[in-house]
Amino acid sequence: MSYFFLDGYENMETYNPGEQPHDRPYIKLNANESSYPPSPAVTEAISSVEINNMAYYEDPYNTKLRETIGAVYGFPKEQIFVGNGADEVIAFIMMSFFREGFAIASNDVTYDFYRTYAQTFHLDYKKIPVKEDFTTDVDAFVNCGCDVILANPNNPTGKAIPMSDVERIVAKDPKRLVIVDEAYVDFGGESCLPLVDKYPNIIVVQTYSKSRNMAGARIGFGIANKDIIDDMRNVKFCVSPFNLNSLSQAIGIAAIQDEKYYSDCIEKVIGSRRYFETELIRMGFSIVPTVTNFVLFKAAPLIPADLMTQKLKEHGILVRYFGFEPRMRDYVRVTIGKQAEMELVVRNMKEILEEFREEKAAAIERRAAS
Repeated sequence: MSYFFLDGYENMETYNPGEQPHDRPYIKLNANESSYPPSPAVTEAISSVEINNMAYYEDPYNTKLRETIGAVYGFPKEQIFVGNGADEVIAFIMMSFFREGFAIASNDVTYDFYRTYAQTFHLDYKKIPVKEDFTTDVDAFVNCGCDVILANPNNPTGKAIPMSDVERIVAKDPKRLVIVDEAYVDFGGESCLPLVDKYPNIIVVQTYSKSRNMAGARIGFGIANKDIIDDMRNVKFCVSPFNLNSLSQAIGIAAIQDEKYYSDCIEKVIGSRRYFETELIRMGFSIVPTVTNFVLFKAAPLIPADLMTQKLKEHGILVRYFGFEPRMRDYVRVTIGKQAEMELVVRNMKEILEEFREEKAAAIERRAAS
């Protein structure tokens, strides 16, 4: 590290995204992206006029995009904050409302970026254990005595918290902030947006990366009361006024208006998810019921989870293994792709299982013979 690197970052554990190898073509089901393309309206929005306009700075207030998002979700633009992905929105929340020594609570099994944020901003990160079935211990959050960040539905478990339970957490203390990250809510979760106008201490964050098939566009947004959004905007103008480029704003406007296209894509994902869950159960795996665009299943005792992950990669299929988390070492997470992709995953998993059983039986015979 350089001479100038701050001491406080020396022992930081960085966030590790799903791998993105380029050594061969892969079916990429390890990062909860979408296998479906963005709406055709996105392509139409990238016109020569928009490209030529890249010679100029974009609107730093993101006015049209905020108005469009607000119209879709039923909020005025003054209650909308947009950023370079949901992760940046959360970063601005941290910069605006947290300082060194503050405490923030989250599930112990959840999106690992929350831990990274806590380390970056020198916060006391309190991990509240999920229950044995991976559901959130709502009572523990109600009584945790500090600010809260929740992925709802949760990643990588796929479990969701009912809005009524989130409301219990929010209502307990109006002086603590509750951040609800709803990246996967469109696949069957219950949004907490109705709580925004009821409570001044909740921020709901959503993204274009999952249900709107635009992970590479890096568009996220937060919805909260006007005072919170004003505070975040003021911080943004001190750090990165032009945080969302002009093309992203143009395609963001086009994409969020094409509700029919995205509803159709979501319906296809849910159908393929049900198919994959059924096939996993037929193969003898235990699944964690989900309302997301991914499925978490327990590979052991049929086959070690890390081995299944490795073998699928050898077959050209990327999935996610969370070996760094002790409670997850027997589990594999698979993003739901197109139906044909999921059928190919099932065929390959069956082959891998059969090969593993044969190798295991042969090893037992060798030991018996010796």
